[in-house]
Amino acid sequence: MGKVLVIAEKPSVGRDIARVLKCSQKGEGFLYNDSYLVSWAIGHLVALQEPDEYDPRYKKWQMGTLPIVPSEMKLKVLPKTRKQFNLLKKLMNDKSVDSLICATDSGREGELIFRYIYQMAGCQKPFQRLWISSMTDEAIQDGLSKLKPGEQYNGLYESAKCRSEADWLVGMNASRAFTVMYNTLLSVGRVQTPTLSILVSRHKEIEEFTPQSYWEVQCSFGSSSGSYKGIWYQETVSQTRILERELALTLSRKVKGRSGRVKTIARELKKQPFPQLYDLTELQRDANSRYGFTAQKTLKTAQQLYEKRKMITYPRTDSRYLTSDMIPSLPALVQNLDHPPYSEFVKYILTLDKLPTGKRLVDNTKVSDHHAIIPTKTRMSTSLTEDEAKIFDLIVRRFLAVFYPPYQYEETQIHTEVEQETFYTRGISVRNPGWKALYQENGQEKQQGKKQEQEQPLPLLEEGQSAVVEDTRVAAKKTQPPKPYTEASLLSAMENAGRFVEDEQLKEQMKNGGLGTPATRAAMIERLLQVGYVTRRGKALIPTEKGIRLIQVVPEELKSPETTGRWERALTSIAKGTMEPSRFMGSIVRYVNYIVKEAAHCRADVVFPKEPYRKGKKVPKGQTGRSL
Repeated sequence: MGKVLVIAEKPSVGRDIARVLKCSQKGEGFLYNDSYLVSWAIGHLVALQEPDEYDPRYKKWQMGTLPIVPSEMKLKVLPKTRKQFNLLKKLMNDKSVDSLICATDSGREGELIFRYIYQMAGCQKPFQRLWISSMTDEAIQDGLSKLKPGEQYNGLYESAKCRSEADWLVGMNASRAFTVMYNTLLSVGRVQTPTLSILVSRHKEIEEFTPQSYWEVQCSFGSSSGSYKGIWYQETVSQTRILERELALTLSRKVKGRSGRVKTIARELKKQPFPQLYDLTELQRDANSRYGFTAQKTLKTAQQLYEKRKMITYPRTDSRYLTSDMIPSLPALVQNLDHPPYSEFVKYILTLDKLPTGKRLVDNTKVSDHHAIIPTKTRMSTSLTEDEAKIFDLIVRRFLAVFYPPYQYEETQIHTEVEQETFYTRGISVRNPGWKALYQENGQEKQQGKKQEQEQPLPLLEEGQSAVVEDTRVAAKKTQPPKPYTEASLLSAMENAGRFVEDEQLKEQMKNGGLGTPATRAAMIERLLQVGYVTRRGKALIPTEKGIRLIQVVPEELKSPETTGRWERALTSIAKGTMEPSRFMGSIVRYVNYIVKEAAHCRADVVFPKEPYRKGKKVPKGQTGRSL
């Protein structure tokens, strides 16, 4: 019986798998024993060819050669990693190897990496798929015992291949067309451009915003039960603005020192359930809001905790749920966290007769490739970097919080009437901190979930009770413009891009998609910064003049999330086997022809800022990155 070749996506992952398989003998670029060979890619070893590799005339960027639509998309070996590719090719075609195991990352992009290598190496041997969500030895062993036939992931591969080729066609042609027509280097892409459009739209709202002055009348009431404050309103409690200062002063004078009565009191016990487990986007948002981490930094740190430390499950997930088969393992995961600073929380959870595992936590229908990010059984390392410790702490607290009861508080709403004017008072009194106990440290509560409520207990008033206006205050205020996007709020906008779409069917589809994927959104933000379309100002992301001009000249189809919505819907259908790849690619070719024609209608009124000359600056060969 021949050997089995295992191909991982990275050397570190390959070494972990080799250890589990007891491959202790070393070759050059691989590990082995009598039964297995374990080697690895180094990310992408194979990519789509550049235009000039099809035909030298494409080396020069000119409208006359567009659109570039090869009859067949060809692959090439990347020069920097050719040595590792040649090794894999040799191992794959070695007579001693009977079959392969694809052990690249368990997702669309990981599938593409392996299949491109497999195709380029001319390999036709059977292969199986290792699909795991954790890098612990136990998870790897479990995955190796449950290998799936490679053919089972053909739909995922076709979806990944279509995504790759479509991004090449759109990015390559659109970038060349707009660069030539406006005589400045412009990068255009399916996800990149709509994301930039979101930033530019917000920037325009801020620029065009005219602040409006208004005033609010606030009162301090005294009663036999105690004092409290209230704010004047007109018809509903949200209508507190008075647009003329003199009217506000008149109202203030009218009620000051006067006696009124408590018109109505409403008390309601409210509950706020635990925040759901992290997917990658939510983790990136939280780390940006709390620590100022960029999305890329959070992803990199989480990846280290997954691959190197083996302390968390697969981070590039889009799910915030667990599967039912994980329920028996949860008590042990909780027990494993019984050490400072989590001991007191763990002890409470372990006193429960049964861990709560309702639909907000466990739902098989809402887990596709990977479940939510949670800690593994690996004990916490004492050598974590400061960044690793912060990200791990977020994940642990969120994991423990899901087993705690809801945060409970009593909300009191009081309406006080004075001289036929009505004032509103709202107070919060905590009844049970519930899961929020995990976020109370050094007297400072860490913000989680919804906007934090400030505890404001009120005196025990009764309806009809008299109250005197002891003092009044006329507060001068101004309407505020929308806030610039931060990475946290932009990630939310990308994830929920369906709200920018009018088509109801697409809006529904994009609830599960959005712009890009959790794994690519960080790189997309970095790409916008790299090409000079966006700049950072503190935490804010501000579009540059170049980015603003680009959005002015590209057609609506290129900057609308609707296009991405249609693509993602089609790619999902391809992955499920309900759409033929050829049908999708046909629509992409038509789209590319349209984009090139639109670019030819150059707008003379839009002039791009001159960029400083940089020695050695070259026009990039193409736009074949993971996420355009």
